Amino acid sequence: MTHFFDQLADDLKGRLSALAAAGTIPALPETLGGVVIEPTRDPAHGDVATNAALALSKVLGLKPQVLGQQIAEAMRGHPAVVEASVAGPGFVNLRLSDGFWRDQLAAILAAGSTFGASDKGQGQKVNVEYVSANPTGPLHVGHCRGAVFGDALAALLEKIGYAVTREYYINDAGGQVDTLARSAHLRYREAHGEDIGEIPEGLYPGDYLVPVGEGLKEKFGDRFLNQPEEIWLKPVKDFAIAAMMVMVREDLEALNIKQDVFFSEYSLHTSGRIDEALQVLVDKGLIYEGVLEAPKGKQPDDWEPRPQTLFKASEFGDDTDRALKKSNGAWTYFAADIAYHLDKYRRGFRRQIDVWGADHGGYIKRMRAAVKAISGGEAELDVKICQLVKLTRGGEPVKMSKRSGSFVTLRDVVDEVGKDVVRFMMLTRKNDAPIDFDFDKVTEQSKDNPVFYVQYAHARARSVLRNAAVEIPGLDTGRASLADASLERIATVDELALVKLMAAFPRQLEAAAEAHEPHRVAFALYDLAAGFHGLWNKGKDDPSLRFIHKDDPALTLARLALLQAVCDVIASGLGILGVTPVEEMR
Repeated sequence: MTHFFDQLADDLKGRLSALAAAGTIPALPETLGGVVIEPTRDPAHGDVATNAALALSKVLGLKPQVLGQQIAEAMRGHPAVVEASVAGPGFVNLRLSDGFWRDQLAAILAAGSTFGASDKGQGQKVNVEYVSANPTGPLHVGHCRGAVFGDALAALLEKIGYAVTREYYINDAGGQVDTLARSAHLRYREAHGEDIGEIPEGLYPGDYLVPVGEGLKEKFGDRFLNQPEEIWLKPVKDFAIAAMMVMVREDLEALNIKQDVFFSEYSLHTSGRIDEALQVLVDKGLIYEGVLEAPKGKQPDDWEPRPQTLFKASEFGDDTDRALKKSNGAWTYFAADIAYHLDKYRRGFRRQIDVWGADHGGYIKRMRAAVKAISGGEAELDVKICQLVKLTRGGEPVKMSKRSGSFVTLRDVVDEVGKDVVRFMMLTRKNDAPIDFDFDKVTEQSKDNPVFYVQYAHARARSVLRNAAVEIPGLDTGRASLADASLERIATVDELALVKLMAAFPRQLEAAAEAHEPHRVAFALYDLAAGFHGLWNKGKDDPSLRFIHKDDPALTLARLALLQAVCDVIASGLGILGVTPVEEMR
């Protein structure tokens, strides 16, 4: 569907073309892409405003206010426009008829929980890579935020018509998985009855590796006892990584996250795709042997001014060129990441989104430079950083999990408060702002708890819909009956204000998707919930504003239709966030 802002903008452009054809204004430029219709900042000025006079005044050689008056006069001919005026430097404010808003209500009822969906993305392929935690243990609460953010962003992009692939990059090459293997081998020895004592510094201490050790014993018996590391490292590593990925998938399942692709970093090394990717850069003249300048600030202890294989990242927006090989001749992580993003590009993803943790911000410029270089500028990488989550209970930091050995796990949080609360709360701040997750507040029933406030709005509306059929026997409150309700009975300022909030939802989704900011959906739902609760509270003081009127079934049906629309929009938004709308609060 096309939201009404775009529909009005298209109509405005048609009226501008008619003015030009009649000679009232000079000929228009070929494109009017900068002309938009948006909500007014102050509802007292009107419902919507257009920047057309400001956007076109210079090219047409007219003063903005003069052009604005002509635009206002033209828009007064629109059947939905009841008032058009010029304000400030040339903005044209429009007030729309009550009938127009009732038509928007009808459109919401017709769309149901699909309201807000569109084909804006036109089926373009987008790869959203998120979580991608090292397969060395259970996911922690920091991974939880990135998982929810990435999943909601993928759903948001799908909602407006993109073809989205959800992807997890398994970091199964490098030192961290060797450490995992050594840690698992220690638990394997323990499973055979050995007293391993305290877990040595540098190994993973969590209890989650105890069953891995037992599994190793069951599969390999005593084959790897008293054997040198070169004998057991590879098979133990493969077994442990597989076990960790089962755990990761189970953790993600607890959040109702299912990714389409799990891509192995190790496969890049064994398939020769890193060499292939670097050859692409060689062929483009973007690789050379050189010596990097010393890092600014405090130098790392292992830094030395030695010749290295370098990528000309500085030609693509990075601060410096970047090394592709370590001193031992092995590829750097950056080299593998280049190969991985080339693989994405070759799979048809011109749009790539990576969701990273807070400690990876310094890596963004080089990765964007690499994607630009390997794709010849055809692919675009957007990196979203998810900041830290601070867990508290009673004002005190939450203690770490013994199972993990060093952190609070994703599963600990989901098991305590439920996936819906976790998912919604992780989207109550912009991704690059820290989140305070207070276990006491996220379960309290108050306006200060956004997930309760939104869920309560849906449950309240559903409750009225159920009660209406009881209080007025024979009243058909099914969707078909509500769709035929006499919507002209929706006439109060507060009712129409609620319709306006809902009608803006598709535009809010498109803006959120364009900015890659799914938290905007949570904000929009909170605003809608506030509007609904406000209308409800007024009905407590003024009986004429209540939803059910036993002596006026037509008015009741119209107001029930309004409530059904509230449910539909909340359900639509919660679907993007991965949260289940509730029928009643317990």
